[in-house]
Amino acid sequence: MELKITCIPGDGIGPEIVAEAKKALDAVAEKYGHHMQYTDILMGGASIDVHGVPLTDEAVETARSADAVLMGSIGGDTTTSPWYKLAPNLRPEAGLLAIRKALNLFANLRPAVLYEELAGACPLKTEISEKGFDMLIMRELTGGLYFGERKTTEENGIRKAVDTLTYDENEIRRIAIKGFDIARKRKKKVTSVDKANVLDSSRLWRAVVEEVAKDYPDVILEHMLVDNCAMQLVKDPAQFDVILTENMFGDILSDEASMVTGSIGMLASASLNDTKFGLYEPSHGSAPDIAGKDLANPIATILSASMMLRYSFDLDKEADAIDGAVKQVLKDGYRTGDIMSDGCEKVGCKKMGDLIVERIK
Repeated sequence: MELKITCIPGDGIGPEIVAEAKKALDAVAEKYGHHMQYTDILMGGASIDVHGVPLTDEAVETARSADAVLMGSIGGDTTTSPWYKLAPNLRPEAGLLAIRKALNLFANLRPAVLYEELAGACPLKTEISEKGFDMLIMRELTGGLYFGERKTTEENGIRKAVDTLTYDENEIRRIAIKGFDIARKRKKKVTSVDKANVLDSSRLWRAVVEEVAKDYPDVILEHMLVDNCAMQLVKDPAQFDVILTENMFGDILSDEASMVTGSIGMLASASLNDTKFGLYEPSHGSAPDIAGKDLANPIATILSASMMLRYSFDLDKEADAIDGAVKQVLKDGYRTGDIMSDGCEKVGCKKMGDLIVERIK
């Protein structure tokens, strides 16, 4: 199979971690008879330095022509970098917002997995963490409160702000379909999270999700109010498989879920459109303080590449090979600095990539 991938190394540790993810993909390609075709583009600070803008139209078209996009990290030190003296629309992160909009990436996937070998880093009680968990938060990314009409006015000397939360049934239906499709690749359970006891938008959300569920009789659907979901994430995270929710709720819950895993360096993510196309990236930042020092943890980016194989190319066996290699490396006691614990061997970014590749092969 020919896999056409646009790579965005980005800023900070981005080039280092993308290089290790490409090594893992190449190992999978060699083992299973695929061919990887990579094309690099600039985005973020790297693009500002060359082109004066965080994302060019030419870069967008290159990304659009690929089957998927693999990204490292965007941005720099907000206090010292000259990039942050520019207007907001010219700063590095504006490139990420622009490419999401240009490629219609409306579905954000944030896995939260607690590996047995890293259970000690989990802030939850041992009786909770020892059960482990493997969930995926499916967040609607282009609608809701963040994209509704907003205004600030003054009435009789009193300032007043209004933000509008709007969803139509088509926006809800397309994210729900993505959620159920992905649940079929996992444990076949969807927890739809809303605030249907208060909000009309949530009542419509719940109604449309129930309509979609009729086409997936093999997938269990449950509804949960967002405040209860926030409590359940720290009380019993093992109960969840796919959490399906709207933009603002997903923003908050995905950050909560990421913290109970114990390390942001292990967290992959994806943003998909209404085809198989997606942009895959780690959830962590660019860590400019350790850039170029071979200290970064590449696992989140390598796991993002695994998600790419699974969701954009339907190569589940190949994705399993990467996931299994990561688990084996951790079981064998190798750690980068951010996940280091007593009795383990500390390795750098390149060595961690090499160890994972060895176990893929």
